[in-house]
Amino acid sequence: MTIARIASFAFAGIEALPVEVQVQIAPGLPAFLVVGLADKAVGESRERVRAALAGMGLSLPAKRVLVNLAPADIQKAGSHLDLPVALAVLAAMELLPREEIAGFAALGELSLDGAINPVAGVLPAALAASERELGLICPAAQGGEAAWAGRIEVLAAPDLPALLNHFRGSQVLEPPKPPAPDPVPVPVRSLCLSEVKGQESAKRAIEIAAAGGHNLLMIGPPGAGKSMLAARLPGLLPELTPAEALEVSLIHSVAGLLRGGRLVTRPPFREPHHSASQPALIGGGGRARPGEISLAHNGVLFLDEWPEFPRPALEALRQPMETGRATIARANAHVSYPARFQCIAAMNPCRCGYLGDASRECGRAPRCGEEYQQRLSGPLLDRMDLTIEVQPVPHAELARAPTGETSAAVAARIAAARARQRARYGAEGARCNAAAGDAELQRTLGADGPARALAEQAAERLRLSSRGYVRTLRVARTIADLAGSAAVQRAHVAEALAFRQRQAAKVPVG
Repeated sequence: MTIARIASFAFAGIEALPVEVQVQIAPGLPAFLVVGLADKAVGESRERVRAALAGMGLSLPAKRVLVNLAPADIQKAGSHLDLPVALAVLAAMELLPREEIAGFAALGELSLDGAINPVAGVLPAALAASERELGLICPAAQGGEAAWAGRIEVLAAPDLPALLNHFRGSQVLEPPKPPAPDPVPVPVRSLCLSEVKGQESAKRAIEIAAAGGHNLLMIGPPGAGKSMLAARLPGLLPELTPAEALEVSLIHSVAGLLRGGRLVTRPPFREPHHSASQPALIGGGGRARPGEISLAHNGVLFLDEWPEFPRPALEALRQPMETGRATIARANAHVSYPARFQCIAAMNPCRCGYLGDASRECGRAPRCGEEYQQRLSGPLLDRMDLTIEVQPVPHAELARAPTGETSAAVAARIAAARARQRARYGAEGARCNAAAGDAELQRTLGADGPARALAEQAAERLRLSSRGYVRTLRVARTIADLAGSAAVQRAHVAEALAFRQRQAAKVPVG
């Protein structure tokens, strides 16, 4: 009595943990058992496997079929274990060569007719299989995704009969090829910064934020152009580096959002509704899935109507904004996802939206504005690098306003600034100024005497926190990069302080 084995994976964050699927068929009362800390979806694989075999004209032997998922102390969740269970059962029934399938890892969900359906996590599974010098068996629709792992044998099968025929030599499954990179989405190409009339200060803030990866808060009445400006930010950002693209694609693969197996080569842009819960924003749920902040990793998280988000969800942003990771704690495990995102937030000055406009503000002004803005805590606001008031442009000026710079022209300056940052921090350093650590920033700041003196004087006068002081220096470093200056000068620090002064003067840091 022998045991058939095939490798598969369980997932903890974006890490693929090796799992061995073992099947034993032994004399005894007919039964089909699955052991090894399997969740309900894995337990239901018994019926899917039984139906898929029946669709091929096969039936389980009238014996005791035992499936063990080793190691038994790791939670196994998800329907992706259907395929390895079915293959191991077929090998135990001597319908597949055991030695050959032992050199593969497998994942895929089975339909009742034996078709293999797409599942989440194929890309991290392929990379893990490559590290273990295994091939990978996956759904045909995801063969291109698995092919990104490089030198690995990938069998992308549409159904179980195709796999059986391949191993028997009566059919050959062609190796899949990685698909072409995802093109720039049409909305990103079509939205141009030149369409924004006026708003020169706000456009300058958007450019600085994009160049350095800084957080930005826009405050203004409805219709002033806050969302319009934010929508044009993706078109200003440079392409992801290969390492960044792989990291982002791993997260999207685990979330089941990798379209057509293409790597994500553009910075993600996520804009959740303000009704989003804390698990939706940070991550969580029964299987600890990545939240919006992880899906925005190496990209932009746009939070419109910022104070309208649930307070616990907003406060939960504070730690990931500092550490660049989202840690989801459970009783039996801790799952961590990368979450180095750029937060772009927009809000009205008060609930009615017209605080400061004597003809339109409500009768509770200015108290309504104070209460509305107090929904945002001081520590959260202290993490915003730039704050800008976006005022509506008068209709007469809209008609006469000249056409501004195009997104392409601004994006070229931003790309040059990012190139200077990559050269300064090196391949192993920060990807942009906003991600630079304190020691790394001080080592590469290059600020002259007047610039440092102004920064220190302003920190005392505006009562900046240590975090606020460092973030101001990071913004000043970005402004210098945009100007092509190797050293941070007094004018660069002054502009950085101008974008922080409103926040520092009116909001307690706490």
